Amino acid sequence: MKKRIIGIDVARALAVIGMIIVNFKVVFGEKGLDWVKSLASIFDGKAAATFVVLAGVGFALMTNPAIKNNDKVKLKIARNRIIKRALFLFIIGISYITIWPADILHFYGIYMGITILFLTSNEKMIIISAVALIVTFPILMTFWNYETGWNFERLDYQNFWTIKGFVRNLFFNGFHPVIPWTAFMLFGYWFGKQDLHSEKIIKKIFWISTITFISIQVLSYFSIVFLSEGNQESANELAEIIGTNPMPPLPIYMLNGISIAFTIITACIIIAKRFENNKIIDALNKTGQLALTFYVAHVIIGMGVIEAINPTKMGKYTVEFSVIYALGFSLICILFAVVWRKHKKSGPLEWVMRKLTD
Repeated sequence: MKKRIIGIDVARALAVIGMIIVNFKVVFGEKGLDWVKSLASIFDGKAAATFVVLAGVGFALMTNPAIKNNDKVKLKIARNRIIKRALFLFIIGISYITIWPADILHFYGIYMGITILFLTSNEKMIIISAVALIVTFPILMTFWNYETGWNFERLDYQNFWTIKGFVRNLFFNGFHPVIPWTAFMLFGYWFGKQDLHSEKIIKKIFWISTITFISIQVLSYFSIVFLSEGNQESANELAEIIGTNPMPPLPIYMLNGISIAFTIITACIIIAKRFENNKIIDALNKTGQLALTFYVAHVIIGMGVIEAINPTKMGKYTVEFSVIYALGFSLICILFAVVWRKHKKSGPLEWVMRKLTD
């Protein structure tokens, strides 16, 4: 029995904290000091991408032993468990979408359902399928209008609860559409099939993904500057096509998201292995194990508290307030995880999920 890889839970904690910063910024307000805005915008689309890649890694770690030993019984049990968890997450996400339209969990459930189809596929097939999803999205954009249903000023989606609107949002132009976002989970699944105990493999992936990420950032930035010739309107239009923003999720954003996710995960594996007994690493490890609980809590409790205090001010707070509150809330989550894990093996929502799906 190989030892649990602490770095994966550490990366999961960082991804959730990143998502809390991004989401609080969107909900509470993001006007204010430029340097704070720039710093906070680093997490846009990257934290959520890392979160989904990590789910794919978890998938692989759950099924690897059964696949390697060709144990069909264990594989069937794992497959059934994943299907139930996918349904559980889909229902949880849909249940509070009226208060949190940018929910990722209901998308997550569909990504999981698709990834199940690749459980016994070879690595080449997994990568080809993931790349096909990335390439399919811009092709779809030539047939369908990406902006259909959207009021981007208010981040409001019209006709969400109609069959047509729901399917369009889910698969094509929602916050985290199944095409191409499922590619994040498939790349994560591929990553989880590598020997994550091998320092050589981890370091190789770290350097390749880091160089890829930096290259994409630099090329994207200078291409926009060069092609726009100083025209701000042109720069904004170009940023949508060759920028690294998550909406619309074009290939440059997707490759950027995959490379930064691999960089963060491999860096966390390396650091956590080296400083296994460090109190910060231990606290983040425990926080990562309660990631689902904290994702839901940051919406229900984190956003709920501020809305209850002053509902009319939502969206009008400064970016400084949003970021400080996000960091404060994240710190409370970390402290909660440390105390909770002294008494319980899994988080409150993780416990409910296991009870219903195992």
